[in-house]
Amino acid sequence: MTILIEQPVLLESQVEGKNVHAVETNELVLDGGFQVPKNESKDGFKPPEINSFGQTFRDYEAESERQKGVEEFYRVQHINQTHDFVKRMREKYGKLDKAEMSIWECCELLNEVVDDSDPDLDEPQIQHLLQSAEAIRKDYPDEDWLHLTALIHDLGKILILPAFGELPQWAVVGDTFPVGCAFDKSNIHHKYFKDNPDYKCSAYSTKTGIYTEGCGLDNVAMSWGHDDYMYMVAKENGTTLPSAGLFIIRYHSFYPLHKEGAYTHLMNEEDFENLKWLNVFNKYDLYSKSKVLVDVEKVKPYYISLIEKYFPSKLKW
Repeated sequence: MTILIEQPVLLESQVEGKNVHAVETNELVLDGGFQVPKNESKDGFKPPEINSFGQTFRDYEAESERQKGVEEFYRVQHINQTHDFVKRMREKYGKLDKAEMSIWECCELLNEVVDDSDPDLDEPQIQHLLQSAEAIRKDYPDEDWLHLTALIHDLGKILILPAFGELPQWAVVGDTFPVGCAFDKSNIHHKYFKDNPDYKCSAYSTKTGIYTEGCGLDNVAMSWGHDDYMYMVAKENGTTLPSAGLFIIRYHSFYPLHKEGAYTHLMNEEDFENLKWLNVFNKYDLYSKSKVLVDVEKVKPYYISLIEKYFPSKLKW
């Protein structure tokens, strides 16, 4: 692996991480290591009712030290994610001049990353990737592109690491949303957008903003983070994943769309087709977060074979 090191990007705000210990529970697990919900059926994966902290998933109101940190994260994110900031980040990271390495080498780098915006998980990200991929593999054994998409969907979180700019977490993780148009009220902690410079900009304050209805999400600038970065890496390195795979990578954190149904006026026909697969994926991305770890070495050969099928041996990052 070749990594080119430069000075970190200096940004105005940075969220401090918190070390919070998870509550240990006795869980009934499947062979793959996932919690069995009370309504488990033979028809496939059913989401559990609580996360690994004993709370409901994506519960941003529950009182806990981690939840307070999550809200502070979104306050800073909503203030700083402007159209101009996104434009600068896409230009900077679109050069793909930070490193040359394989997909699996990047997976291993994620052992150093914990996502401060996630109220459901405090395990290293490599475990979340494998938990999602293995759960999908169990229920959709013939869709190998979907297994690989699950494995790589969060690889862009390497932006947190020093060699990739050491961006603050608000510029890497968290829910994503379009910039260049009005911030829909379905965005979590919407109240903090009032301090975003774009909030009072007339060009960005309407429902469509600088876009047109049905323009297609490919033509919409999204808040900058790991999703858009990994999408660029995959696309520019010539992946043969289907368009649905790339759609999942870029929009899997776009919860205002796939959870609340917002921003659909910007979608085109292909987006609506790909959204069907994103909705399938999202169930596994959100609910397969478990305190039971996957045996990495056991499953590695299978995922290496998929990487070789859909990606070049080395990628520019």
